[in-house]
Amino acid sequence: MSAVMEAERPAAAPAGEAFVRLKDVESYYGESYIVQGVTFDVKEGEIVALLGRNGAGKTSTLKTIARAHEPHLTAGEIWLGDQAVHKMRDWQAARAGIQLVPEDRRIIGGLTVEENLILAQTAEPVGWPVDRIYQLFPRLGERRRQEATTMSGGEQQMLAVGRALARDIKLLLLDEPYEGLAPTIVEEIEKAMFEIKGLGITTIIVEQNAVAALRIADSAVILDMGSVAYRGTAKEVLDNEELRNEYLAI
Repeated sequence: MSAVMEAERPAAAPAGEAFVRLKDVESYYGESYIVQGVTFDVKEGEIVALLGRNGAGKTSTLKTIARAHEPHLTAGEIWLGDQAVHKMRDWQAARAGIQLVPEDRRIIGGLTVEENLILAQTAEPVGWPVDRIYQLFPRLGERRRQEATTMSGGEQQMLAVGRALARDIKLLLLDEPYEGLAPTIVEEIEKAMFEIKGLGITTIIVEQNAVAALRIADSAVILDMGSVAYRGTAKEVLDNEELRNEYLAI
């Protein structure tokens, strides 16, 4: 049996250790069937790389978990601990501790760095204090009075993560956090991800730079045509050239 055929058997997380659970999740954009029966588990405090080629359904899966308006969840279950996320709306999922950092970052123009962070804390439950976010990302502290949208792309990415941490966060969803960033900035964000992991925050990261994502991840889920093609450790993906060529083209 080929390595790819072996990889097509998604590995289940150990019983009793799942913190985030997706079971047969399906979602649509209009009549377009995008997320097609996705099932996987994530342990608490784990970093999972959600990978696949363009159009595989990665971003749509993140948005479905966050209960975004689109894509529309039509079937399946999403659990955060004992909370039924699939029964929630987007604002309820956010209050439950699910924070999505989208690819476009959604920094609020016309506000300073600090005003963006404070605005994220206007509704309960509140997460990290602003000074703690500055400790994680010292560049933000240096630019606290600067209009946020005038910063570099890397600095705006730090702010987007900081805004998520300003909420009471249990699950961090990162969509393409390294896109267009210089290697030195990527290293800073990776360092921050390890610090966040050390605090027990669970993270799912979608990243086209699969090697960079796998470098910080504990495990990996590979999507193909909206379905799970592989579930295993990050090291297994890095070590399996046939698997990477089949699903990731790296």
